[in-house]
Amino acid sequence: MNRREAIAAVAWLMGGTLVSADLLVSCTTKSKDVSDLFKPEQITFLNEVADTILPTTKSSPGAKAANVGEFMAVMVRDCYTPADQKVFMEGFSKLNKASDDKYNKDFTELNPKQRTTLLTALDAEQKEHQRTKAADAPNHYFRMMKELSLLGYFSSEVGATQALRYDPVPGRYDGCMPYKKGDRAWATS
Repeated sequence: MNRREAIAAVAWLMGGTLVSADLLVSCTTKSKDVSDLFKPEQITFLNEVADTILPTTKSSPGAKAANVGEFMAVMVRDCYTPADQKVFMEGFSKLNKASDDKYNKDFTELNPKQRTTLLTALDAEQKEHQRTKAADAPNHYFRMMKELSLLGYFSSEVGATQALRYDPVPGRYDGCMPYKKGDRAWATS
């Protein structure tokens, strides 16, 4: 082997090492620490909102059991544009203002029936907003909270295994499964 071949071989090996190191770094999980954007009390607030949307029932735990608030914080920090992040963050004060206007209390101080009534009114408001908004206008803050609550819950272990029917080792595909009214939907793996 001459000098050029040796240098080329070393460069190739070093390049492979650098590429492998970059690949390994990109495959590690990101930190769940969202303190740069969210305060702990905001995550608790999001858990309360999500738990009102998906409360505990006789057959399954609610969204708070799946810690959906933390999921929402990570998704907003990592996946939302700065404009959508701003809308979402402003939603905290808007939701509390709506609660204060209707009940003279913060959302977290409301009883479950009041929370449900308030969120039902906000859901109607966001549907109207979606119907009339311009194509480039941001979504309503409550729509974002509701979508993330559903996504976080049904993609969590709690939601997938306790709220949905879950088969960890599915058999063959059967497109015509019997269904009785009230049966839970199937989780996908």
